[in-house]
Amino acid sequence: MFFKKKKLKSYDKTKQKPVIRASICNGEQVAGFLNKENGDFEEVMFLKTPKDLEEFKNLYGITETIEKIY
Repeated sequence: MFFKKKKLKSYDKTKQKPVIRASICNGEQVAGFLNKENGDFEEVMFLKTPKDLEEFKNLYGITETIEKIY
């Protein structure tokens, strides 16, 4: 059996930073990237479990802790 090696996705580290946008009301969390220049948020994936967060970090090669914004 052959397995495909997962390819890391990339983002512009000079212009974007990974963040988790969380709702104060219902606790929903979305992982994505915040544009440092204009504050736009680009959604990447909905987080239902801690495993989803690990998948997001592995997908983009993120090793540092991710800031949570409300």
